Amino acid sequence: MPDDASDVARAYYQAYVEKDRAALEALIAEDFQFSSPLDNRLDRETYFERCWPNSERIRACRFKHLIPIGETIFVTYEGEAIDGKGFRNTEILTIRDGKIVEVEVYFGWSLPHPAPEGGFVEANGLTG
Repeated sequence: MPDDASDVARAYYQAYVEKDRAALEALIAEDFQFSSPLDNRLDRETYFERCWPNSERIRACRFKHLIPIGETIFVTYEGEAIDGKGFRNTEILTIRDGKIVEVEVYFGWSLPHPAPEGGFVEANGLTG
């Protein structure tokens, strides 16, 4: 199991790409908490029930930013689903003693971006 916090973070995402639940279980602490715009501090068991099935849809993960600050790792990555659709997420991982104790996810970007370069998308779906 990796010891360096950045290596732990990389191994976390790689477990999803490789569909390696055992590797992921080894990285996640017993007191793990997971939050996202859709999830509020899920415990380890609920995380595996709710989030792990997403691994079946993930083909690739490429890091844009991986910034360690003490026990905290700020990660922005671009993922690719098995249907070829891309997405970008930013996540904040807290790692203690080689285990992930908390993940906060911020998502919502589709790739390619639906807005034209220099433009925007209105809430009603119109572009400008």
